Amino acid sequence: MIDRRIFLAGAVSGLVLAWSPLAFAQEPLRVVASFSILGDFVKQVGGERVSVTTLVGADGDAHVYSPTPADAKAMAGAGLIIINGLKFEGWMTRLVKSSGAKAPVVVATKGITPQTLAEDGHDKDGKHGHDHGHEDPHAWQSVANARIYVANIRDALSQAEPASQALFTANATAYLAKLDALEAEVKAAVARIPAERRKAITSHDAFGYFVKAYGVAFIAPQGVSTEAEASAKDVGRIIRQIKAQKIPAVFLENVTNPRLVEQIARESGARIGGRLYSDALSAADGPAGTYIAMMKHNISQIEKALGAGPA
Repeated sequence: MIDRRIFLAGAVSGLVLAWSPLAFAQEPLRVVASFSILGDFVKQVGGERVSVTTLVGADGDAHVYSPTPADAKAMAGAGLIIINGLKFEGWMTRLVKSSGAKAPVVVATKGITPQTLAEDGHDKDGKHGHDHGHEDPHAWQSVANARIYVANIRDALSQAEPASQALFTANATAYLAKLDALEAEVKAAVARIPAERRKAITSHDAFGYFVKAYGVAFIAPQGVSTEAEASAKDVGRIIRQIKAQKIPAVFLENVTNPRLVEQIARESGARIGGRLYSDALSAADGPAGTYIAMMKHNISQIEKALGAGPA
């Protein structure tokens, strides 16, 4: 027969476990991420301990996004809200207020030195900037900055759910090692491109941090936001620049209308080098379903288009 004392001890232990704080922690922490790249960072660090709602999803353009009632509901039920900051999500303040969200709002770019545009709206290369307070918000295009995003997210998750801090720390450490390998891969690919061919055209100026980190010059007619249309003067200037500097390729972007780049390619004689993922990931089954996959895809397209001389 089962010893009565053993049975009672087991029953009491079961009750203690059922009523312990860990039992309440079994439901994942609800996290709202403003756009898909942040959502991926949160998933990588949080693992099974988080349930992530991404407001601007795959191939979505956060520059022109309009929040939905479902977004407000997700915000109201969140335990943590993570945004890019640097005025990337111009609609976020209104959404937080209208949703009645009470969760902490964490800025994932905290600690990153933003690249700035000159007061006249042009950066040092003469490109025009729009509506971001002269700060470039696309900081994730540098893998070194991605490490800062991840560290900020690790700390925010740990503060929101201290019982899972060890898990979040371990996940972040493993992911940071993958980012180290990614950075080495990007730098190696750029090194294989002849220095005189490290220049290209994109739709909008989302690659400023990539330019500074890796030395491939991107020129864009739209500036750092997709909200404003490029002027005929900007387009004409870029076409002349392509011809004068023999810029090898122009790239489409997943968040912008391809017609502008196609026009530039047609009128300048530059070839279209492929599609880059700038402000959003692809669908999960696409070529850029995660941040690491996005960066690998982009550098592969860039090396393929710029790496070889004329046929």
